[in-house]
Amino acid sequence: MNAHIKVGHKFPSVKLNTTYSFGLDDQEFVVAFESDRPADFVELIMALRETEASRFTLRDTPIFSYIQKTIHETLDDLG
Repeated sequence: MNAHIKVGHKFPSVKLNTTYSFGLDDQEFVVAFESDRPADFVELIMALRETEASRFTLRDTPIFSYIQKTIHETLDDLG
């Protein structure tokens, strides 16, 4: 985890939220990232995947990307 924290500090524009995933699935925890700079997020993920700790990841789950909008903006986009 120290290596991941060190890598994460190189990307201050990406906010990290971590929580335990009891009852959600078989993972120990879930991480969620927030950023207004998608390129920084992609670079962070690529850098994290190069750490030695990532060699011990049994399976990598999908990444979902969204744009935060208000409910009114979302409804307007839907027409």
